[in-house]
Amino acid sequence: MNVKKILKWGVIGIVALFLLIQLVPYGRNHTNPTVQSEPNWDSPDTRALAKTACFDCHSNETNWGRWYESVAPASWLVQRDVDEGRQRLNFSEWDQGGKPREMGELIEVVQRGAMPPSQYLILHSEAKLTQDQIDKLVAGFQATINN
Repeated sequence: MNVKKILKWGVIGIVALFLLIQLVPYGRNHTNPTVQSEPNWDSPDTRALAKTACFDCHSNETNWGRWYESVAPASWLVQRDVDEGRQRLNFSEWDQGGKPREMGELIEVVQRGAMPPSQYLILHSEAKLTQDQIDKLVAGFQATINN
C-alpha cells in the first residue's frame, strides 16, 4: 500500500471516529438546577467577581451557550468540569452543602492562581483576573465567610 492510500484511510477513519463519538450522550446535559441559596455576599462587587471567574463551574448558573460544549470530546470535558466544580463548591446551593469543606482552601486556590484553571482561561479570557481583582475577591471571600 502506498503512503497516499494509508493517509487517505487514516483521515477517513479519524473523521468516522469523530462522527461516531458525537452519538455518546454524556456531555449534553446542559441544564442548570434551580438556585437554592447563595452566600450572604459582603458586597455586589465580590459577587460580580465570583460570577466572572467562578460561576460557570461553581454555581447553578453555568453559561451553556458556547458551540464547543455540544461537540464531543470537548463536551465531555466541560460536563466533567462542571459536575466536579459543583460538587466541590456550589455558590447556588450554599446552605444545602454547597460550601467548601475547607473554607481556607477556597481562598488559597484563588490566591495562588489555581482557579480559574488555565485550560478554562484559554477560551474564557474574561475570567482572567488581575492581581488587584484577585486581592479584592480574596478579601471579599474572607468577609463573606465571616458574615
